[in-house]
Amino acid sequence: MKFLHLADLHIGKRVCEHSMLEDQVHILGEVLKVVEAERPDAVLVAGDVYDKPVPGAEAVAVLDDFLVKLSATGVKVFVVSGNHDSAERIAFGARLMQGTGVYMSPVYSGTFEPVTLQDVSGEVDVWMLPFVRPATVRACLVSDEERDEVTDYTTALRSAIAQMKFTEGRRNVLVAHQFVTGAETTEGAEECVGGLENVDASVFEKFDYVALGHIHKPQNVAKDGNGTVRARYCGTPLKYSQSEAGHAKSVTVVELGAAANAGEAVAGDLFADSGMRASLQIREIPLTPLHDVREIRGTFAELISEGFRSGQIAAGQKLDDYVYVKLTDENDVLDAAQKLRGIYPNLMMLEYDNERTKNQKITVNVEKVEKKSPMQLFGEFFYEMNRREINGEESEFVQSIIDGIWEGER
Repeated sequence: MKFLHLADLHIGKRVCEHSMLEDQVHILGEVLKVVEAERPDAVLVAGDVYDKPVPGAEAVAVLDDFLVKLSATGVKVFVVSGNHDSAERIAFGARLMQGTGVYMSPVYSGTFEPVTLQDVSGEVDVWMLPFVRPATVRACLVSDEERDEVTDYTTALRSAIAQMKFTEGRRNVLVAHQFVTGAETTEGAEECVGGLENVDASVFEKFDYVALGHIHKPQNVAKDGNGTVRARYCGTPLKYSQSEAGHAKSVTVVELGAAANAGEAVAGDLFADSGMRASLQIREIPLTPLHDVREIRGTFAELISEGFRSGQIAAGQKLDDYVYVKLTDENDVLDAAQKLRGIYPNLMMLEYDNERTKNQKITVNVEKVEKKSPMQLFGEFFYEMNRREINGEESEFVQSIIDGIWEGER
């Protein structure tokens, strides 16, 4: 059985106050071409369909058009809500749309009903898990004992998946939107302070494939004992930040075969169990954007020179790409941004990188933010602002506020 794995469309997103709708319409058109060429059995859209919970009318129209065209190809479509989406808005009309082969994830209720697909090797159950927080899962549990066991995102996901009633002999595919521990993020990407939203990959051990969304860089995050990928982020179809300039955007094609022995678990495996799993093959199909995202660097005179521009064009780069400019001039250039836009109409950001700006940079602790607790981060911020360490009474007061916030999240 063949699946096309998409995620993080972020329809309606604005980057540096520039609307990405035209680019999104183009890239969804490219996805439709891949569907026509590959003829998958289903398209899996793993969350963050929209960029915000209340999308604009134009964004809704773009998604509507995309789903109508997907449905017209005869392919099944599975869409789950992500942390940027409103679960209620994604679920709207779901019971009507499933008659056309488009399945929208319902609001999380603690109950699951898979959609069963059939191929020559047997039946495949596709499960949809919208983005959930511990508080969401806890609210749907009956007993205090069950609720007390949900203490973080990993136990929340484990509890949710425990409600799924698997049928022996069937292959199982999950579409989900969560942050799996160990996934590589990009600078500027959304990460939860202190790693509070991390989910251990072992919670997905019962599935033959997990189509994940949330991380913008395509990557595999879990393998079985044979080294077969079992959980993957497909990444975004478009570059949405300067830190993604070096990414190669694509869609993931997943071909699920018959059940085979998964092999013995070895050290480092994120899937702990062995046993029978479906064989799996994964391919990436590149997507060509309307405008690429690039960084260019040099003096103002270099960047506006005919030679520099000709070199970019010769290298297959377009002057109307989304460019992030770093000027190395020691002195500020008057109206530099306005002048550069005469050549690079989609200039997204301009900054100087010279001796003066380097001397102005604040030295920060090299330890990654996601490894620090909220209290550690506040302590560093307090020191930067006051040039003294936070005292015991102040620390206790701040910690009580932090504890109240996290308790509210639960």
